[in-house]
Amino acid sequence: MAKINPDTLNLEERVVKTNKCQKTTKGGRTMSWSALVVVGDRNGHVGAGLGKARAIPDAIRKGIEAAKKNMIEVPTIGGTLTHEIFVKEGAARIMLKPASAGTGIVAGSSMRTILELAGVHDVLGKSLGSNNSVNICWATFEALRQMKRVGNVSTLRGQSVEEMCPWISRVEESHVG
Repeated sequence: MAKINPDTLNLEERVVKTNKCQKTTKGGRTMSWSALVVVGDRNGHVGAGLGKARAIPDAIRKGIEAAKKNMIEVPTIGGTLTHEIFVKEGAARIMLKPASAGTGIVAGSSMRTILELAGVHDVLGKSLGSNNSVNICWATFEALRQMKRVGNVSTLRGQSVEEMCPWISRVEESHVG
């Protein structure tokens, strides 16, 4: 896949989670922060990054830089995902399903943020394993990375898009007008 240039996109940034870590030493307590940040253009491009620093603003800035380096393109059809997917990433297990128009994003925590910034409008999401928002974020990101385009799958199978997924033409017609 080609690398996405974040400078050409109009990106929106959201901090999903901040975490404080304290280390006690002979001289006192040393605090550091980590920030999980998601960036996206609400038009099929999204990235996630984790930044760590001694102060929250620095951690957020580092997270934004990491997220911009880690951008992916999400294939969608009419505002929803192209197919159902189940992903296990570490302790997190998530499931994402396409939904009909008007359903909205039925997902929680960091999964909702990633899907919103990716430009997905209708989807059903469920976290089945860990409830740690960082793990759910990485699992959701991996699920979106594994999504396949309908046109690519149809050519691999030697079928037309209409033969493989007859409902796609109805979805595209309803979102054109």
